[in-house]
Amino acid sequence: MTTIPAQSAPGRFPAIDELRGLVIILMALDHVRDYFTSVRFPPTDLAHTTPALFATRWITHLCAPIFIFLAGVSARLFASRNPRATLQRFLFTRGLWLVVLEFTVVMFVWMFNFRYPLGLVMQVIWATGVSMCVLSGLVVLPPAYVGAFGALMIGLHNLLDPIAPARFGAWAPLWRILHVEGETPVGLVIYPLVPWIGVMAVGFALGSVYAWEPARRRRTLLWLGGISCAGFILLRAVNAYGDPVPWSTQRSPMFSLLSFLNVTKYPPSLAYVLITLGPGLIALVALEAGTGPIRAGLRTFGRVPLFAYVVHIALLHLLAGVIGMVLGYGATMLTNIFLFYPTNWGFGLAGAYLAWATVIAVLYPLCRWFAAVKRRRTDWWLAYL
Repeated sequence: MTTIPAQSAPGRFPAIDELRGLVIILMALDHVRDYFTSVRFPPTDLAHTTPALFATRWITHLCAPIFIFLAGVSARLFASRNPRATLQRFLFTRGLWLVVLEFTVVMFVWMFNFRYPLGLVMQVIWATGVSMCVLSGLVVLPPAYVGAFGALMIGLHNLLDPIAPARFGAWAPLWRILHVEGETPVGLVIYPLVPWIGVMAVGFALGSVYAWEPARRRRTLLWLGGISCAGFILLRAVNAYGDPVPWSTQRSPMFSLLSFLNVTKYPPSLAYVLITLGPGLIALVALEAGTGPIRAGLRTFGRVPLFAYVVHIALLHLLAGVIGMVLGYGATMLTNIFLFYPTNWGFGLAGAYLAWATVIAVLYPLCRWFAAVKRRRTDWWLAYL
């Protein structure tokens, strides 16, 4: 997770940091659930899940879209204070740096080994980095054009769903990297690039609202958030476009509702983007009002998102490994990604939530320390962390 350096923004917008911090906390819940629960099926699998497990997974759908969207917003704030050439250079080099981090440091903290049993794993940091590189080229256009490009990518990419990678022969891995989750000769694509590039582009365009007077900005964000949520409801009600998996009537009204909400993340469908960015835009408005210690805590996480992302994975992996050794699972718990944990490993949701609270409690002072370092120092390399 990443952001543009705050010192380059035209003033600080606490709501942006607070929303980013909130999503950091939710993201940690998703990853703790991976490492600590005894569940060995997708938590959104309606044939096996429970409402509580589904909700625990579903709420974390907000994380990646909001982070990548806010990275675009931050790029726009940076652009308002810097020449275009400086913006382009920073976006491109920062993007490349994130891709390198994904395949080195991030992969290590996920696995605690250098075996790379899955090959290169292309996750959210990779998608953010490549999106930044693409945005560095798009910013030669007016922001409205950049936003239109992003909106079209988000809105139309589901037309490509019927195209299978096999149709491209030797070029199939490239199609997977662009639009289809799965294995390639070099590794596992979890985050195909389309439409994440579009999400960042839309964020860049909407970042312009932070140059407006506050009432107009809040009104616009609130309307756009409401339209996004309404668009999701309409698309799912029609059930003809917007997600490759239509919803269906289930064994109970509750599970029918879960089916309605069960949208596709890999790659993110139009419906998925609408129901995650919509609440995110509304939250930006809500967070502009009020203060308090909880809000200050959210800002602490939100001001050092890349640091928080890497460190929280290391913490939860270490915690799972230590508990595993105490319970007799051996040191291999420390040197494997959760996909290769023993089949009888794990706890119920209550145990996962306890582990989540523990990780957040340890992570907070570390983020507070690093945020203070970034405030005190102006070293150029800190802008890349």
